[in-house]
Amino acid sequence: MLYDFYDDKKEKKLLSPKLDVVFQVLFGEVGSEEITKDFLEAILNEKITKIDLSRNPILRRMSINDKMGILDVIIEIDNKEYCNIEMQMSDKDDLIRRILYYWAKTYSRGIQKGEFYEELKRTISVIITDFEIKGLEELEYCTKWKIIEEKERKIILTDVMEIVIIELPKIYKKRNKKDKLLEWTYFLDNPKSEEVEEIMKENEGIKKANEKLEEISDDEIMQRIAEWKADGIRLEKGRQARFERKIKELEEEKAREIKEGRERGIAEGREKGILEGIAEGREKGILEGRAEGIEEGRKEGIKQGKKEEIIKIVKSLQKEGSDINFIMKITGLTKEEIESMQKL
Repeated sequence: MLYDFYDDKKEKKLLSPKLDVVFQVLFGEVGSEEITKDFLEAILNEKITKIDLSRNPILRRMSINDKMGILDVIIEIDNKEYCNIEMQMSDKDDLIRRILYYWAKTYSRGIQKGEFYEELKRTISVIITDFEIKGLEELEYCTKWKIIEEKERKIILTDVMEIVIIELPKIYKKRNKKDKLLEWTYFLDNPKSEEVEEIMKENEGIKKANEKLEEISDDEIMQRIAEWKADGIRLEKGRQARFERKIKELEEEKAREIKEGRERGIAEGREKGILEGIAEGREKGILEGRAEGIEEGRKEGIKQGKKEEIIKIVKSLQKEGSDINFIMKITGLTKEEIESMQKL
């Protein structure tokens, strides 16, 4: 339904100026020059003598089935500059490249085939988003961009290119009613807020913009177009949300598979390591045991061989009739050891 894009449900229904079709009519329709000039002066922070809105197409179409295309506002400033303003409610892929592309298209309008490049005019692209742009989280709600030399960062290559980015979700982080642009962004975000009611008491441009917004909101054709666009935005956001959920599910599944694979690998590695350790230990034990057995056998063999040799000597001495005391002195054996050998 359309009501999500009304700023007040209890009182008179008011279409949201953040909706691109409403924004385009509010600031791009012939007859809105005074409102748009005031808004543009706040954005550029410079005085503007005259603007021309005649380059915009017919904005209030008779059929909601008409192809809307890119809903931006083309402004010619003082017959020497171009400005392109676009309201974007849904986050788009490659948004920055999109901004550069539409700047280039606007810039190229300033010259026809066969004309000199000096005919090209300074071109400004303004993008107003209803979301924070990834990568710009630490910057102010309004940032201005030009081509600058990278190393010294002192020289701007050219003054014909300027891009202004305004992120509406950031505006409440900076409270300063003396900032005219901030007052305009409060109006864009919620024209029926008490804050905007106070601002309109002193800001004539925003007061006139609000009157124009009320007139747009009373237009039945604009109501139908706005509802159609609102439904499209909701569907787009729904698709984007589903896509993001699917991506998140896939990432979680991948992370789960990696975790399970790691745990399985650790378990298998531990089991394999234990088995290999046992086998290695067994083999090492056998080798060490064999070596120790051989050494012990060798020692025992030597010992046994010496014993047999001594027995032979003792028996030989006894056979020759040697005295036992002599034999004890020669062999180092005791009397009992010599007598026991006589029985072997």
